[in-house]
Amino acid sequence: MDDDRRTRFEAVYEQTYEQILGYAARRCDSPEDAADVVSETFAIAWRRTDALPPGDEARLWLYGVARNVLANHRRGAARWRLVALDADVADLYAPSPEGSVELSSIARAFKELPDGDRELLSLVAWEGLDPGQIAKVLDCSRNAVRIRLYRARKRFAKALAGAGVSANRFALESV
Repeated sequence: MDDDRRTRFEAVYEQTYEQILGYAARRCDSPEDAADVVSETFAIAWRRTDALPPGDEARLWLYGVARNVLANHRRGAARWRLVALDADVADLYAPSPEGSVELSSIARAFKELPDGDRELLSLVAWEGLDPGQIAKVLDCSRNAVRIRLYRARKRFAKALAGAGVSANRFALESV
């Protein structure tokens, strides 16, 4: 039985590691923080291998675990130190010569959205999840996700307009 458990965990790990790492990397301020989130996510998955759903559901379950680990990580970091971007991450957000004003306006508008809106839009745009999959990650109904996503898109469009960035409706609906 223990060999079956190990084999199952290893298969899920191999199938989902890159996606969970990407999820964490896009939400953490440093590669070290992302590595911590991924490690803790898979440590929880190992302890709870029997709770891992089958197939692609395991990936969605792991997104939910990573989301909770990330929230705990952020709470801990806020308690113990001020968050400072290191030079590598700062370079990622440094303005580029072409389109720097618009890109920084978009980034600022996105960062000013409520956490829930950013998470929803990120799950769609970065992780490529549909409302049904997001519902499983967030442990809520598909209808709730659709409503929240609609509202998040509207708030993002309003924030973009306020920042002077023109965003057509079609582009936001594909986010």
